[in-house]
Amino acid sequence: MEVILFENVKGLGRQGDKVKVSEGYFRNYLKPRGLAEEATPANLKRFEKMKQKQLELAAEKLSEARELAKRIQDLVVVVKAKAGDSDRLFGSVTAQDIASALEQQGYLIDKKHIELEEPLKKLGDYQVHLRLHPEVKAKVKVVVERA
Repeated sequence: MEVILFENVKGLGRQGDKVKVSEGYFRNYLKPRGLAEEATPANLKRFEKMKQKQLELAAEKLSEARELAKRIQDLVVVVKAKAGDSDRLFGSVTAQDIASALEQQGYLIDKKHIELEEPLKKLGDYQVHLRLHPEVKAKVKVVVERA
């Protein structure tokens, strides 16, 4: 039987592929999990509409990420932390701390999208990369000051 894959299935194919599978595999595994549908003309049309909608949504997310990158490229984020005499912090500034400081300035960016090679352990200025979208990255200046 021929089916259309709605998701990537390891060992079978990628989303959008038309593949031949046994009826039992389709009925007992693929269909209940929403991974595939029978390759009828109606389902092909439905899949094309769904695919078009996903492309439009992806393009919208990309444009939003590019717009956000333009807005925050000159942004300075100030993080206050306790430090000793030699400007070493008692602890460190992590991606969570930077995300909280960005949120206070009105930018909701998940800490997973903040790329720190290692936590910041000294007072000073740092360039931090943000991965806003797989195709869009931005830099912000993070200033770590004494609390």
